[in-house]
Amino acid sequence: MNETHIKYNLIVILGPTATGKTRFASELAAIIDGEIISADSRQIYRQMNLGTGKDYEDYRIGDRSIPCHLIDIHEPGYKYNVFEYQQDFLRAFTTIQKSGKLSILCGGTGMYIEAVTRGYKLISVPVNESLREKLKNKSLIDLEQILTSYRPLHNQTDTDTIKRAIRAIEIETYYANHPEVKREYPEMHPIYLGLFCEREIRRERITKRLHTRLKNGMIEEVEHLLREGLSPDDLIYYGLEYKYITLYLTGKLDYDTLVNKLNVAIHQFAKRQMTWFRKMEKEGIYIHWIDAQLPITEKIRLAMEILKK
Repeated sequence: MNETHIKYNLIVILGPTATGKTRFASELAAIIDGEIISADSRQIYRQMNLGTGKDYEDYRIGDRSIPCHLIDIHEPGYKYNVFEYQQDFLRAFTTIQKSGKLSILCGGTGMYIEAVTRGYKLISVPVNESLREKLKNKSLIDLEQILTSYRPLHNQTDTDTIKRAIRAIEIETYYANHPEVKREYPEMHPIYLGLFCEREIRRERITKRLHTRLKNGMIEEVEHLLREGLSPDDLIYYGLEYKYITLYLTGKLDYDTLVNKLNVAIHQFAKRQMTWFRKMEKEGIYIHWIDAQLPITEKIRLAMEILKK
């Protein structure tokens, strides 16, 4: 077994859009005999390729094709959610573990990454109005004490607000009264590798990539989805490329406005991604950042150094 299995059972590769995460993950997987699990909230949809940045060629290393899970698992139009992602991740993670390989979680959807690495309990626990009424006037310290009576407080985000603390107690109360509900969650020992580049470089990369994808048929991809029967509202729901191209195709925007607005929106999206990752760091998750501008061989060398420490 690879020595990296001893210290952790999951490598997380994260970072904002346009930093080359997929290629990096594939190169690393080829070296350590790993398999990739996507952490991208839109790449789960079939036929949504250019707009979601599915660069299938990035999964080919030499004559090898690196296995990637949770891509192309639903038809467009389906409203996927983080609870379903957690369940799908666990199935993929378990399968990879049984094969004796190492899982590499790769993507930029921070909520998905945290849901699986921190084991969020996401079953549909119903609202308990009477319990909420009983707790509504209690202080945060009181709520923490109540929650501690159910379990140790490992995750400080459970009690960072009164609303969150009440919901956490609500969930624990439900579990206490429904022992038949399974709560098993595999023990996660993740190590986090982040790809970053300076803001101006990131902006250049995003703009260049946008023009390339438009040239390569991104508008035609959205046209095809509309012809297949998806409604404009269905596509606008997915945001960014699908939102603005749909508005263009339905006559709400001209081409130049489409390009300008979409470019700005992707820059803003990348900024929100970095904000999420910084929040993770503030909450105690250590991310080993690697400069995305380095040659791939140098990035892999640094990654292997980190993994072996």
